[in-house]
This record gives sequence, structure tokens and C-alpha cells, in this order.
Amino acid sequence: MYQLLDPSTFVVFITGATSGFGAAAARRYAEAGAKVIATGRREERLVELQLELGAKNCHIIPLDVQDRAAMEQAIADLPPPFAGVNIVLANAGLALGLQPAHETDLGDWETMIATNITGLVYTVRLLLPGMIDRGGGHVVTLGSVAGDYPYPGGSVYGATKAFAKQFALNLRSDVQGKNIRVTNIEPGLTETEFSLVRFKGDEDKAAKPYAGTKAMNADDIAESIFWTTTLPAHVNVNRLQLMATTQAFGPFDIYREG
Repeated sequence: MYQLLDPSTFVVFITGATSGFGAAAARRYAEAGAKVIATGRREERLVELQLELGAKNCHIIPLDVQDRAAMEQAIADLPPPFAGVNIVLANAGLALGLQPAHETDLGDWETMIATNITGLVYTVRLLLPGMIDRGGGHVVTLGSVAGDYPYPGGSVYGATKAFAKQFALNLRSDVQGKNIRVTNIEPGLTETEFSLVRFKGDEDKAAKPYAGTKAMNADDIAESIFWTTTLPAHVNVNRLQLMATTQAFGPFDIYREG
């Protein structure tokens, strides 16, 4: 029989656990017997998640991944049952706006860079030494198909996800011989609060990308994340790209005069 890793041995640190992929992953790991550290900015949602999963299995930390000092303190203060982190799910991220580059709000770009890049590297850098000291672990970063394929209005968002992809690949080289696995998860069309955040609460705009089609959902992505981390320790999934069956590739956009 093929021997998968035992999830009950996992201590999983998840950023952006208040909704979407992060919340779904927290539920999936807790359901399998893992201990989960759920972090995010919306404390009330973290409290609800902890009530659902149980304080014995879920430790919550309200914080913003952009705040390095808060991240450092949170990791230093982890209670003993949750201190032996061996899976890091650097999930926190967002897209804001869909305007062309010359019309976009520069503040939106700054927020995406601060969350999707700076928050990502804080998370990984602060947790990685402990995993190495304890003999191994798994870093999972959240990329996107936007890290490979451009689309109008996605310039900085796509660039941040290209960073996540390359960061994960380079990290694999850095941790060679340290028993650390690294995986970049790259979802396509997935119906979560993603579009609602992108369009700043405009429900009509947020619904349009999913209208008339069957998108993936947060549980689909959480299951894929879970699978990569339960494979035997000698197997590393470098990149896992997923699209809804109803999503594919369009033709090149050609501008024609007249």
C-alpha cells in the first residue's frame, strides 16, 4: 500500500485563514487531525473558525502579514502544542482593481505588493529556520495562473504571482538537503471572495467572472494543497496549476486600426 504522510503529525501555519483558500485549508487539515494556526486580519472570523474547529485543534492569531513585528511576535509566542510548525501555507493575498495600468489606483498596487510579496517573504523567512532546526517541513505558497498568463488589468497582480512562483522555485534550491519541500499552488478561475475584494464590495461586478460557468471553489484548492503535503516525504510537487474545466486559453489579442 502506498504510504501517505499522517496528517495528525502536522502543525500547519496558515496566513489569510479568514476566508477562501485559507479557511477551507484550515478545515481540511483540522478534519484530518492536524493542529492549525489560523492567522488573518478579521478577528471575528478567526474566532468563528476556532469555535468551529475547537481550541484544541485551532490556535488563532489576528494579524496582518505586512506587519513584520507582529509576525515575529506571533511566532515567538506560539503555545507549545502549536510551536512545532512543519507546514507553512503562505496563502494571504489579494487582487485590487482591474483598470489598465495608466488608470489604476497606485495605492492598490502598493497594497498588492505589500501583501502578496512582502507578507509572503515575511511568513516564509520567519518560519523556515524553525522547520530546518526541527528536521524538515513543507512550504506552500499561493500563486495563480496569472503568474504565467497575462490579462488586461492584471499587471501588478500577475507580477506578484510570478514572484511567488519564482520565489518558491528558488527556495527549493536554497533548502536542498534540509528536508524541506516547497510547492507553489497556481489556481485559475475559483469562486471565493476574491472578486468581491478585487471590486471593493461591488457584488454585481464580483459575480460577472463566474456568470454562466462552473468555477472551482475553495474546497477544490484546499484539497489540492492537502494532497501535496500528504505525499511521501521523498516526493516534492514543485508547481501545481489548476483550472476549471470551463476555463482555457484564448487567442492572441491583436489590435487593428480602423
